[in-house]
Amino acid sequence: MGEILALVEARLRTAFGEPDARAAVTFLGTDRIEVLRFVDTDAGLVRYATLGMSAQPMADPTAVLADPVKGPRAELVLSVRAGLADTDKVLRPLAVLAATPQVEGVVVAPGASLDVGEPLWPGAPFSSVLVAESGGLVEDLDLNEAMSRSDSVRGGGRAAGGTMDPVRFLPLLPMTSNEAAWKRVHGAQALEERWLANGTDLRDPLRRSVTLD
Repeated sequence: MGEILALVEARLRTAFGEPDARAAVTFLGTDRIEVLRFVDTDAGLVRYATLGMSAQPMADPTAVLADPVKGPRAELVLSVRAGLADTDKVLRPLAVLAATPQVEGVVVAPGASLDVGEPLWPGAPFSSVLVAESGGLVEDLDLNEAMSRSDSVRGGGRAAGGTMDPVRFLPLLPMTSNEAAWKRVHGAQALEERWLANGTDLRDPLRRSVTLD
């Protein structure tokens, strides 16, 4: 688990640079979840990324026994415009969302809605997020390749035939309550198309709901 998280953090550092802050949260019966903060001064953005969710594969809730190796792995990434709201308070809600697979036995995948039941940060008009497709901000991490390469550097040898799924870094798009309700009826793609058609700034921590039918 430690080796996997070291590789995951290295991939985040490659994409975003050095984190300027990090916080750790542990929930009863779960592994520790960290949230790293990266400041992109040039773009005026703050990015928050979880670290720990990918330590174990997410299990199909219908499976009798969880496979300790196979299964999807992911971390969550939230990007917001800096200086407009107290978004650092999102650290605990993000950790809650990252612990969801362990606590509730669900698989977090693109198109899913996640709700923390309270504002993501003080004054936020969002309590839920839409999980977007990976690959845009942070390249998927092929664990089999990365761990084999790590072993080669150390002069060790890992048995061939690794079957671990890649770690996917899933962007989170905050939704207002109206948007979340509309998405449940019309679907994630329809909501994303509505955002796009209206030029919605999904990184604005104070934005209003997009116009909905």
